[in-house]
Amino acid sequence: MTKIMDAILGDDITTLTSKNNNPYLVDFALTKGDKKRLEELQDRYRLANLPVLSTDVWEQINGAICVSEYLYSQLLRHPNWISHLINLTPETLPTPSVADLLISLDAPLEMNEKALMSRLRLVRQYCLVCLIFLDVRQAISLKQLTNYLTLLADACVNASILWIENYYLNLYGRAMDSNGKELSLIVIGMGKLGGGELNLSSDIDLIFAFREHGDTQGGKKSLSNQEYFTKIGQKLIQHLDVVNADGFVFRVDMRLRPFGQSGALVLNLDSLENYYQDQGRDWERYAMIKARVMAGNPEDMKAFETLKKPFVFRKYLDFSAISALRDLKNMIEKEVQRKGIEHNIKLGEGGIREIEFIVQAIQILHGGRDTRLQTQSLYQVLPYLAEQGYLTQAQVDSLWEAYCLLRRVEHGLQGIRDEQTQLLPTESDERELLAAMLGFDGWASLDALLWQQRKLVHTEFIALIEEDKEANNALPNIDSWRVLFKKEISREAIEELTDAVNWKVCDSAIDSIQRFISSRGVVFMQPIGQERLANFFANFMVKLATEENPDLVLERVLVILEAVLRRTSYLVLLCENPTAITHLIRLCRESAWFCEAISTTPMLLDELLDADTLFSPPDKESMEEELRQILLRLPEEDEEAKMDAMRRFKLSLILRIAACDITEILPLMKVSDHLTWLAEVLLQQVLLQAWHYLTQRHGYPTDEQNNPVFVPQLVVVGYGKSGGWELGYDSDLDLVFLHNANQTLSTDGERSIDNLTFYTRLGQRIIHLLTSFTASGRLYEVDMRLRPSGNSGLLVSSLHAFRDYQQKEAWVWEHQALTRARSLAGNDTLRAEFSQIRAEILSKMRDADSLKTEVIKMREKMRTHLDTSKQDLEFDIKQGRGGIIDIEFMVQFLILAHSHAHPELMTYSDNIRQLEEAEKVGVISKESTEQLIDSYKLYRSYVHRLTLQKQGRVVPKEALLANQETISCLWYKFVDVSSI
Repeated sequence: MTKIMDAILGDDITTLTSKNNNPYLVDFALTKGDKKRLEELQDRYRLANLPVLSTDVWEQINGAICVSEYLYSQLLRHPNWISHLINLTPETLPTPSVADLLISLDAPLEMNEKALMSRLRLVRQYCLVCLIFLDVRQAISLKQLTNYLTLLADACVNASILWIENYYLNLYGRAMDSNGKELSLIVIGMGKLGGGELNLSSDIDLIFAFREHGDTQGGKKSLSNQEYFTKIGQKLIQHLDVVNADGFVFRVDMRLRPFGQSGALVLNLDSLENYYQDQGRDWERYAMIKARVMAGNPEDMKAFETLKKPFVFRKYLDFSAISALRDLKNMIEKEVQRKGIEHNIKLGEGGIREIEFIVQAIQILHGGRDTRLQTQSLYQVLPYLAEQGYLTQAQVDSLWEAYCLLRRVEHGLQGIRDEQTQLLPTESDERELLAAMLGFDGWASLDALLWQQRKLVHTEFIALIEEDKEANNALPNIDSWRVLFKKEISREAIEELTDAVNWKVCDSAIDSIQRFISSRGVVFMQPIGQERLANFFANFMVKLATEENPDLVLERVLVILEAVLRRTSYLVLLCENPTAITHLIRLCRESAWFCEAISTTPMLLDELLDADTLFSPPDKESMEEELRQILLRLPEEDEEAKMDAMRRFKLSLILRIAACDITEILPLMKVSDHLTWLAEVLLQQVLLQAWHYLTQRHGYPTDEQNNPVFVPQLVVVGYGKSGGWELGYDSDLDLVFLHNANQTLSTDGERSIDNLTFYTRLGQRIIHLLTSFTASGRLYEVDMRLRPSGNSGLLVSSLHAFRDYQQKEAWVWEHQALTRARSLAGNDTLRAEFSQIRAEILSKMRDADSLKTEVIKMREKMRTHLDTSKQDLEFDIKQGRGGIIDIEFMVQFLILAHSHAHPELMTYSDNIRQLEEAEKVGVISKESTEQLIDSYKLYRSYVHRLTLQKQGRVVPKEALLANQETISCLWYKFVDVSSI
């Protein structure tokens, strides 16, 4: 016999140990109770031949049954329960479990459906009797009571599902996923059930889901998983909700599922995710805070949390949550205006709903950044709000005191007849009964405290969400913009509304705005979208009035607006965030690249909304962790989703780096550092992803002892800008792949291939992952021409072959390139070996004159083919005379000519630090070093700015004339003399 059934059917106890902390209960029963009720119950008890109880015990029982008709009716049916109540405490209350509900001594899971439904109802009735008895005697806390009811609901749901799966086993078998694993119905508990806060006579709000489409296997008949889980869901509702001679278990409400009553009863998780991402409404975000998987395996729970969190919690400060709450507040106020609703302790003014909304608003507003707010339980969140300063301790104490009182009143109302009600009684007798039930000396005392607490709650509620009317009134022309978007467009009206803006070409700007407002996308928007656009324009024009180049900003912002017309919630976020529009204007002014990035990928606006992250790009370790967390949320085998996620990650990080560049928060060198770290983090992840793909198909490469090698024996070497810590916003990656696997051995999989073929395919896979286009673009363009023997060489070379080639066959220009090479990703041991090879090659003794001749010859060849300068008109910053390449070639000469004597010259691979080391060891003068470094930094800064404006690298001749002449002089000195 299990614990709860022992309690229901077990031995009788006659010793009174149960506490009564309600001094008014017994007195109320003696003065106003129904004596016939007690006499009838005593008669029924005696007829059952149960042990004799003392007068004191019957007084305690009388106190409870006089205030609860449900308690009285159930004890009449089960008089043996009386003896269990008198020694009941929260600690001795048996915890409900699936085992209690299903398992009997002789036939596990074999009870018929009628017996199961009776068992569920019997257990529910016993538990409710115990809880009401403890509650009216104030012997159980609110947390204990609501947690127990939640455990009961969880047990009933899971027991029913287990029975149904067994019931359908022979007929339909089991639902399976694509890997042959069994699937179960995922039951998502919403509202108080999800938060562990269920009340005495609550219905339960459920959503049904399953993880993956497929068909059932192993039964006489196969069904699609959709059909199978729909049948299970329907049976589950029947088991819990149907009212029969034994009553019901829980009223089941399915209206919170996608599309409500018109939606499918069961959805797979992909469909659920698509719904919330594309059509999820504001009230559903609030509802989803409390959503909890109450039936399903750990994988189901993880998958659901993965889809839930991005919908509910945004990583920026989510000011749209307040706007949504205002709408919900207005809806509630309309409900309150209905007759009698002011007496509803849940929905009425200052009721339970307002306390929940205060907490939930803070959760949604800050939960993306503060993960401890991402919990379903109000009990856990409310104290944390004071701990972290979201509310004061006094506010939290006040809300908690009010919440406990309101919930106790709710339980009192529902404990009378097991009715789901939150309406305060209007009859005097019922009011006095409720007061005694809650431990008050009369209705007047209870009513006064209730209204006092409710007024405090409502004050806090209004303070949190009330619109700033002064701010709204201060926003010029807001109503006029709304009229403009809703009615016939007037050019004169646009001119008037934008009169404060100092347009450079007024007619052109007005034409642009008129074309936008008249466009098909705007005209056919929903009214709420047009309202949001109007609010945005009113805010935007205020900011634009102080802008020096408003025409350019308008042109670029309109492009972004066209891209977000279908997701106007972004406009709400911009308007609610005081600084977001300012950031938008500044970044659009300074960067055509930024405008293009946002219009192509509107979700990047998320980054704009949080100044804390926008202007503080993460370091390399933080990038690694952020990317790891993103990829952990995706199915391991969904390579396309991971590719797309990495591209979105790159775009969001580059946006943040560009914002810091434009606003000069990061100096040039740090900008390149961050862009280079980003490339390294993505390369390492791409390498691991490619490795996983190939080892799944061919097994692992083996070593000389025939043991599998579980980590890639590969190093990814970066040349040029990636090797030199100088990546720009649109830089490609010059890469070389090197390995040290034994080429004569093979992989250990069923589709075995030799190690050389494996690593060649690994290199191909890496390039594919980097260069393939997804919906979010591609990661990087890749240039492999610097590998040994160029395009005619092997895609992946061994370290030994690479060393041999560099020593015997490489041209001088290839050794020049090696000065700006370093490992970016891969095996640490191989990375160290590559560094040794690089040092070995660079430190070779060279004839300075011959070396100089080759360097000058290569430079002139490049200038002839690549310099796009126009004489006396334009200067090609990179390839022109006195440009970047002249500086790089001089530095490369110094490294190759002097590293044999000064090995410290090989320490770094970037030009700036190489020049600094060269000056330290005396192979270049301090004056020349400063001239080269200053010009190099200035050139690179110009290139960054031109890239952000989507312009080439050519500038007017006079723009950098002084630096160009300085570097040209140093180049001629280098050509004609032995020193720089």
